[in-house]
Amino acid sequence: MGGTKRVTNAPHPHLHLLTVVSPRKDAGSSPTGIVGRSLARQLLDAGDRVRVLAEPDQVDRWPDGVEVVEGSITRPREHAEVFTGVDGVFLAGAVPTTVTDALRAARDAGVRRVVVLSSHGPEYEEAYPPETWFWLAIERAVERSGLEWTHIRPSAVMGAMIEGTYPATGSDWQDTIRGERVVREAFLNGGHYPFIHEDDLAAVAVAALRTDDHVGAVLEAVGLPISTRSRVASIARAIGQDIAAVEVSPDDSRATWRRRGWPDSGIDVTLYALEEYGERLEELTRWTLDQRPSVREIIGRPPRGFDEWAMENAHLFL
Repeated sequence: MGGTKRVTNAPHPHLHLLTVVSPRKDAGSSPTGIVGRSLARQLLDAGDRVRVLAEPDQVDRWPDGVEVVEGSITRPREHAEVFTGVDGVFLAGAVPTTVTDALRAARDAGVRRVVVLSSHGPEYEEAYPPETWFWLAIERAVERSGLEWTHIRPSAVMGAMIEGTYPATGSDWQDTIRGERVVREAFLNGGHYPFIHEDDLAAVAVAALRTDDHVGAVLEAVGLPISTRSRVASIARAIGQDIAAVEVSPDDSRATWRRRGWPDSGIDVTLYALEEYGERLEELTRWTLDQRPSVREIIGRPPRGFDEWAMENAHLFL
């Protein structure tokens, strides 16, 4: 997408509200803290102001200049004042039961735009009764709110293993690599999973908040499928040490992830995706490459790869 972007700058810097929740292991949940901190840095660098509504375990480690309010977007009636003076909201971690209250408070405060951190594939929820919807319920509520909106549907986030959010693949690697220099996981040889760097996902959100180009759009912020074995190899190169890779059965991975607090729903989707992306790699890679606008077009640069992520986070595995 060439040309000049229509940036929503005014004589005074815009104020953006970012909502951040504790890590969730439910299928499709992104690491809102990691993505939010990257988004805050990028918005500040662009000259805007940032306010954060963060649950208690997420109130620290924000860039200088960010206004942090402790609270939860899941209880918006308790925090209606955080919307005052806000131009755009990055809505992450909302839940269907209270999202309408949050949107009402935002509209009453004069908020103009909402950018939703959704999940990859909520359109599949349409096959089930509306009372069972989660991501689709949030998206539909935003669409009915009267506010300008953009939905971002990301693939898995590379930094999810840091925060302990979905997907389960890789979630125990920090411990096993640090302690034993080994990875044990199902579908090690054939498994693939699509990942996007958290900085790239945040950059997509910057474009949705600060330009008019994506109003009323669903942005598929998806990264290419990456093999499990290549992710292990990237980390090994980053730390300069060999890592043994041992393939185990799906039941073994399920047992490991259950011990680490993963719900069966998140485990099921992780195992399904590892196998499905491996078996349909060419088709699903082409689907990713065919998305328009692509992540590269939205952010104006090539997406960052897992090798880069591993180098940036090598200290986690030493």
